[in-house]
Amino acid sequence: MISDKLIQIATANEEPDWFIQKRQAAFDLIDKLALPEIQRFNYRNWQMLPEITKIISNPITEQADYVLTDIFEAIKKYPELIQKYYMNQVIKADENKFTAYHTAFLNSGIFLYVPKNTVIAKPIEINLIQNADEPFVSHILIVAEENTQFSFIQKMTTQGDQKAVANCIVEIVAKANSVIKYAAVDELGQNVTSYLSRRASVGQNAYVDWSIGLMNDGNTIADFDTDLYGEGSHSEIKVVDITSDRQQEGVNTRVTNYGKHSIGHINQRGVIMDRSRLVFNGIGHIIHGASGANAEQQNRVLMMSSKARGDANPILLIDENDVIAGHAASVGQVDAKQLYYLMSRGIDEKTAQRMVIRGFLGDVLVAIPSKEIREQLVQTIERKLENGQQISEN
Repeated sequence: MISDKLIQIATANEEPDWFIQKRQAAFDLIDKLALPEIQRFNYRNWQMLPEITKIISNPITEQADYVLTDIFEAIKKYPELIQKYYMNQVIKADENKFTAYHTAFLNSGIFLYVPKNTVIAKPIEINLIQNADEPFVSHILIVAEENTQFSFIQKMTTQGDQKAVANCIVEIVAKANSVIKYAAVDELGQNVTSYLSRRASVGQNAYVDWSIGLMNDGNTIADFDTDLYGEGSHSEIKVVDITSDRQQEGVNTRVTNYGKHSIGHINQRGVIMDRSRLVFNGIGHIIHGASGANAEQQNRVLMMSSKARGDANPILLIDENDVIAGHAASVGQVDAKQLYYLMSRGIDEKTAQRMVIRGFLGDVLVAIPSKEIREQLVQTIERKLENGQQISEN
């Protein structure tokens, strides 16, 4: 049975019976399911399944044109929507050990519902703060009805320096002709071990643009996925990642083309410093019947230290003939000629290295549609690079 403590917490939070039963069913699956697979990356000794002790509320001001609220408030006010979409269509509780754990021990979240034919001009911004004295099991559920258009910006940081676990999932339902631009900067702390999963289900002629700055300082496993179900559906996924010290990160970024003439592009750039390790797995899968589909990807890693380890693994699974598919991958060190040129102009080595890195990341950064996220990422990149250079000196 699910722990008595969790039942007490859920009951005190006035959760309905159906939601507690969903927790129970997921709890019963945890020990039966496998960990998600990250090719060429072993994290099986990481401790990532602690019990929660409290619910974390997210007070949000009510909106007139759309619904934006704490997920536990949504359970009470919009139960039919939560029952239909939460861990039920896009991501399911029984996929792996971490999705089951997430469903059982959820303690924080946001629900966004955008009604049909709604265009939101101003970006929706959410700041999530993970308190390091408590496991952070956070869920963002976004449902965009037909003919909607909006931008969603998420920032995530840590408060405190205790050892902690974060398990964060984002589900996006993009119905026909919707346009969603989702941007995120993740800055979880050095002592936070995290599992991050983001996935979109994209309908006919709908478009989902992902811009993700993976700037955590702790060990991270990430799954960034898009399922292109509708004919003419389209997704662009851009990931920027910097690792330093002894940090380890394994990232799966996947696009699956189900719909005819669907388009899915992946562009990942990573910089690894000191003794850190980064694995990029780019997975493009075109299902039989998805004629006219386009699946292309780039996975590139720049090594700033001979002690760092990086992998860029492009994977193409093509089950249809009339398609366009391609990939590019590289792992390499800073171009010595570029450094020499900059230093010959009077620029010191540290500054020259950072300039080369900014150039390496530039192709992805300029493609990010959100000006706010671009500026935030540039600031965060500078901080991580400076810290990484200081660590390398020690």
